[in-house]
Amino acid sequence: MNIDLAAKFGPSSRRLRLETLVRLRWVAVAGQLLTVVLVAFWFQFSMPLTACFVLIGALAAANTFLSIAFPATYRLEPAAAFAVLALDLFQMGALLFITGGLSNPFAPLICIPVIISFASQPSRQSIALFVTALAFITLFAFTPYSLPWFDGQALEVHPLLQLAMWSSIVSMTAFAAFYAYRVSQESTLLADALTATELILQREKHLHQLDGLAAAAAHELGTPLATISVVAKEMERELGNDERYREDVQLLRSQSERCRDILRRLTTLTSDGEAHMRQLPLSSMIEEVIAPHREFGIVVELIEKSDRANEPIGARNPAILYGLGNLLENAVDYAQSKVTVTTEYSNSEVRVTIEDDGDGFSAGVLQRIGEPYVTSRQRDSRAGGLGLGLFIAKTLLERSGASLRFENGAPARPGARVIVTWPREYMEVDTAL
Repeated sequence: MNIDLAAKFGPSSRRLRLETLVRLRWVAVAGQLLTVVLVAFWFQFSMPLTACFVLIGALAAANTFLSIAFPATYRLEPAAAFAVLALDLFQMGALLFITGGLSNPFAPLICIPVIISFASQPSRQSIALFVTALAFITLFAFTPYSLPWFDGQALEVHPLLQLAMWSSIVSMTAFAAFYAYRVSQESTLLADALTATELILQREKHLHQLDGLAAAAAHELGTPLATISVVAKEMERELGNDERYREDVQLLRSQSERCRDILRRLTTLTSDGEAHMRQLPLSSMIEEVIAPHREFGIVVELIEKSDRANEPIGARNPAILYGLGNLLENAVDYAQSKVTVTTEYSNSEVRVTIEDDGDGFSAGVLQRIGEPYVTSRQRDSRAGGLGLGLFIAKTLLERSGASLRFENGAPARPGARVIVTWPREYMEVDTAL
């Protein structure tokens, strides 16, 4: 199955909620103000108070403006988010520059806007912000302002120690930004894949509900068609000898009778086959899964290890049908000549095994199997990848109560093997109901 997420859902949303930034900024304003007040008035350290208060006031003013100008639920476009985070970076950088630069113990806080950007914004804006932060960190080493300290004492930082501090801040910023970016990307991929899973399940359920819709349509249309038929009979009785209308009236009556016959067959089909459509023995379910894949030049062999007399009869579950169908489709795509489907069941569990005679899973794929966008099997790219489709199949089957195991066959019989196991009670319904 091929699903193009960009076509289905559009590009993943990278808009940052303004209220989130506003709240973080108020925390920054409070923290900066408290720090300046403690250093200047509690410790009595000499520092450029006016410049510090101007910078903190500017951040508070910008935050107040954003809070008033935009609603709390407003989400920033990437360009606007970059501008806001860049302003935060410049304000923090200027404050650190006039309070000691690299010798300031709060210098590592320069990385916060960069981390936020990498966690929520496109890579282009984030990289630009990282480069700006790198320039500020480098500039800190050349600040003419000393660290606020006791009067008459100068805290001299050795150039080698400054280089070490520069390296530590840069490496911390780079590592934290990359980590935030990777976590954000994985969360976005998982969210998109789960959305695709829900859409697939919804579509499958819709297809299996069409019989009920046909019955409802037959019931609703029965009364107006009966009325049309009665009127047609009356018109035929009154106008049957009139050459101008006789053929039209006869056509109207015959077509109304034809519609009633069609609706009668639909109603009969639905009522007769309702139980069959709602419940499936395991053998019928497996045959329904296999049937669409028999015409692709690959032999699909079914092996039933258990007696059909005691086979489980379960509700028709679109998630199970789709999940097994997708696993079988992958096996057919990668097989050389044959796929084997084996079913067995006991009083406690039901097991379905799907094996192919292809090259099997590579070691790297086995470690990440079932994640979105695992791209290929070993030495074979005919099927175009094992990514989102296999993730959806695995997710749907696990929601039905199944556990899945992916492995390779023995060296004498290579190929991929998928073992799907359910507790038996999950695959059975009470047929007396």
